Amino acid sequence: MTITQLEYVVAVATYKSFVAAAEKRFVTQPTLSMQIQKLEEELGVKLFDRNKHPIAVTVMGDAIVEQARIIIAECSKVTELIQMQQNILGGTLRFAVIPTVAPYIIPGLLEHYSTAFPDVRLDVMEMETHQIIAALKNNEIDIALVSTPLEESKIKEYPLFYEPFITYFAPKEPALKKRTISASDVELDRIWLLNEGHCMRNQILELCSDQIKKLQVKKPYRYESSNVETLRKMVDKNGGMTVLPELATVEFNEDEMERVRYFENPEPVREISLVTNAHFVKISILESLMDEILKLVPEKMRVQNKKRKVLRIQSAKL
Repeated sequence: MTITQLEYVVAVATYKSFVAAAEKRFVTQPTLSMQIQKLEEELGVKLFDRNKHPIAVTVMGDAIVEQARIIIAECSKVTELIQMQQNILGGTLRFAVIPTVAPYIIPGLLEHYSTAFPDVRLDVMEMETHQIIAALKNNEIDIALVSTPLEESKIKEYPLFYEPFITYFAPKEPALKKRTISASDVELDRIWLLNEGHCMRNQILELCSDQIKKLQVKKPYRYESSNVETLRKMVDKNGGMTVLPELATVEFNEDEMERVRYFENPEPVREISLVTNAHFVKISILESLMDEILKLVPEKMRVQNKKRKVLRIQSAKL
């Protein structure tokens, strides 16, 4: 039994295909198939049901795949220990981030992180929360920046900051006469929302749960966006209001800021965390990411700041 064989087994279990697994492991499909067959002969068990499409993992195979993930992770710790001892930070990190955070963190992070840690390659991709959970469990990504808690037993969470939700209104909206607003001021029949699949959408609906029935009010048209910036522009052109994360206001001009209203205390916030699977071992890189991300976030939002009275909105499981 070799580490390479176990890596091939995990790849097939992840991608449900010998061809796809071979492509991901950068080997030919016959080579991968031969190595897995040798391992099955050595163990005396079948790991995969090759008659099913996609390929299915057998009952015994499930247990072996899970153990293989642990073994691979433990082997990776050897490299991590050497790097820590030599004070070296290097390698590739597959990093995912949810779309409602990416525009406000990733540009600055890539600019500064590559300068501070030139030997670390960040492969960054935007993914929705449910995709991130699946990718972490399948070891397709190493780490992600998401809204938490996820309440997933095999995923570790490292909270970084609490980001308030704010409201953004079209000019002359009645709510602008108030200095702060409450959830009752959010008219869900006139709000612009993110598409289904975005955890922030569900958080907003949770915040305004008493008024969800108003969503059924007939409108001349309905539009849901996958982009936070599009929501703001829809308000500018078509009226109404939207709820945005506070980091979205960083580049607002004076006129736009005049149409922003904060919620009254306790203000609703979302918890933003770095998350990994249970087998993640690149702790030094994790810590370096934490430090660089927090440099991009106002101090008042950071987890260490416990002076503010907040209402944490749960991240909906999707």
